[in-house]
Amino acid sequence: MYNASQTRYDSMTYNRTGKSGLRLPAISLGLWHNFGGNDVFENGRAMVRRAFDLGITHFDLANNYGPPAGSAEENFGLILKKDFSAYRDEMIIASKAGYYMWPGPYGDWGSKKYLVSSLDQSLQRMGLDYVDIFYHHRPDPNTPLEETMGALDLIVRQGKALYVGISNYKAEEAREAIQILRRLGTPCLIHQPSYSMFNRWIEDGLQDILAEEGVGSIAFSPLQKGILTDRYLNGIAPDSRAAGPSVFLSEKEITEEVIGKVRKLNDIAAARGQKMSQLALSWVLRGGKVTSALIGASKVSQIEDAVASLNAPELSAEELEQIENILRG
Repeated sequence: MYNASQTRYDSMTYNRTGKSGLRLPAISLGLWHNFGGNDVFENGRAMVRRAFDLGITHFDLANNYGPPAGSAEENFGLILKKDFSAYRDEMIIASKAGYYMWPGPYGDWGSKKYLVSSLDQSLQRMGLDYVDIFYHHRPDPNTPLEETMGALDLIVRQGKALYVGISNYKAEEAREAIQILRRLGTPCLIHQPSYSMFNRWIEDGLQDILAEEGVGSIAFSPLQKGILTDRYLNGIAPDSRAAGPSVFLSEKEITEEVIGKVRKLNDIAAARGQKMSQLALSWVLRGGKVTSALIGASKVSQIEDAVASLNAPELSAEELEQIENILRG
């Protein structure tokens, strides 16, 4: 029987999401990998338990997370039923649709048919009446944006989601989507883009638009698929993701130039009493422009390390300049 820690809210930082009333933990847990049917259920269960005990209230999923697709939501539903039925109102549970999920013309992209059907399936897999946040996962070049945003508005009015968001939208696409949702009366709560020291595209306009429009942001891949950790400082280990069959990280990305930068960044982290991964999270959250950093994990200790990054002092102007020089070098 799981009983949540009595101190779970004592040290976590909770940030207001844009101009909404919702606050999200500075560190959120994503279930993209390591929670599916091909993974060890009890390991995923232990990670969700420990995350919640550390004050992580936000759990991020999508219809196709696994593998196989859908199995992460199924396993999360089992964890909810076994351990969290008493804590549902303390949790922010998110799902998404927009990538391929089932064959035929109605299982991909951004039609109203796909989004509404997909969320119905997600709710069934997780055993929920509603999700707290539902995202359109990527822009659809062939569906009018009014239809896609209209589907998000409908989903909120149906009571199947409390809030809606967008993911992977570029600056001007995001602005248009946000304004359509505002006209419909269902504000866009949050944008979920990729963002890290090595992937800074959101600084070229998107962050300014989100600030102007009062929309929050949650950064996925803040550790650049594991590159911004101590995992590859001494080369590619045989049991690492880069050495395996993963289509999301290849050996070609682990160049000597990249690792040279990570080693220099790691020296800054060490001087601060941090691990490399913790410095990367501190950097993403610097200045308050990002509401939450969305981490993945394969073991409990990685979640503990991520939350511990919040105990470090703010990055100084001198440290930020040193980091900029390394990244530009």
